[in-house]
Amino acid sequence: MFFFFGKKDEQSKSIKKFLKNILGVTPKNILLYKTALIHKSCSHRDSKGNKINNERLEYLGDTVLSTIVAHYLFKKYPHQEEGFLTEMRAKIVSRASLNNIAKKIGLKDLIEYNKNLNVKYVSMPGDAFEALTGALYLDKGFKKTYNVLIKRIISIYIDVEDLESFRWNYKSKIIDWVQKTKKTISFDLVSTTDVGHRNQYCVAVTIDGETYEQAVEFSIKAAEQLASEKTYKRLLEEGIIQEQ
Repeated sequence: MFFFFGKKDEQSKSIKKFLKNILGVTPKNILLYKTALIHKSCSHRDSKGNKINNERLEYLGDTVLSTIVAHYLFKKYPHQEEGFLTEMRAKIVSRASLNNIAKKIGLKDLIEYNKNLNVKYVSMPGDAFEALTGALYLDKGFKKTYNVLIKRIISIYIDVEDLESFRWNYKSKIIDWVQKTKKTISFDLVSTTDVGHRNQYCVAVTIDGETYEQAVEFSIKAAEQLASEKTYKRLLEEGIIQEQ
């Protein structure tokens, strides 16, 4: 159960209007969607003192979105091999792609976050989009979520053909920065897991002996790229590097 405090009527109206106009849905449980739009910097507390923000919904939405995109690509490209499908999925669900979608659909303007902190929340819009996906899944189920995301988001805001030729470059960005600053970097295979007769790889990015971010994918290349993106975004947020 979710608890909120203070002025919420106007927020509820704005969220309902957004859901109707952009996603074409009427919420059953508006509190799920409100939670999806609470950034960790502006966490609430429930009656038991538990922290409420969108991190749990983001975790759920990440998995749901990845599954939906995988299914979509599997049907769209019936003759492409696993490597192509894995990389295309990684491109679509990348933080840069989700940030862009969140901005285009106006989701960024609905996010509740602490504006007083001198912090660049680089991944905040994309994180909120994943959390929104998680809320939609809990509120409407998988089939409805699938149809909404395919028809209302991917078909409109994702140019899959353009992504085919898009250079997947977060690893290159990280390597370029490391070379310029005379640091060392390694992409370390942390573990390999057998998942339904397929190997899933966990890769970590280590810079000057410090491990930054990890990622799990069904190919080492895709895991390296995803871990590189997460590391790059973290370095941006911490002000260690500047956008290139």
